[in-house]
Parts: sequence; structure tokens; C-alpha cells
Amino acid sequence: MVNEDPLIIIMITTPSVAVAQQIAESLLAKHLAACINLIPQVQSLYRWEGKVQKDEEALMLIKSRQSLFHSQIVPLVRQIHPYQLPELIVLPILGGFPPYLDWIVQETSNPFHNLSKEQ
Repeated sequence: MVNEDPLIIIMITTPSVAVAQQIAESLLAKHLAACINLIPQVQSLYRWEGKVQKDEEALMLIKSRQSLFHSQIVPLVRQIHPYQLPELIVLPILGGFPPYLDWIVQETSNPFHNLSKEQ
């Protein structure tokens, strides 16, 4: 696998598994992700508007390519995600089982990911 377009893991928290599933299905349908793990219950503690908050959320771990993140993944997630400021964090994939990494590239290289939002 040539590393011209770095592979990434995107972390997103959502207020529910239903929202996470909706985002996941949209990303997979457009070939913007190869695999998405949904962790149904994580406890998030954070400071928001001057107060410490504590919420139960779902965590998404999305395997994709760096070139798709800003141009396509972020806009799609922003359309669906209900939070004013959703967590969208990218971590590099520095290595892994080569056939699996090749599969990520193959699954996210489909021309369908360039379809317009109306299709």
C-alpha cells in the first residue's frame, strides 16, 4: 500500500446510538468509510458554557482516508449531528495488518463517494 493519502481513524461522540447509526449508514453508503465501530455507552465529562457536564454518549470509531475528512465527511456529519459543536477528531493510522489497510483504501476509493447530496 502506498501512503499517498494517509489512513485515519475519526472519533465522533453522539447523543445516542440511533444518531451514530444514522451517521454510520450515510458514511458507508457514500463509501466515505470502510468500517465503523459503535461503542454504545461511554460517559463523557467536559466543560461547556462554563459548567462541567456529564453525559452518556455513543462513540464512533471510523476508518477512512485523510483526503475525505474535510471535504466530505465533516459536511455529511454536520448535516446529521444534532450538537452545536460535535467532536470530530482525526487520529493517524501509523500501521496495521497490510491486507486490512489495503481494504480500507479499496472501500473508500469508490467513485460513489463523489455523488452529490441529492443522490
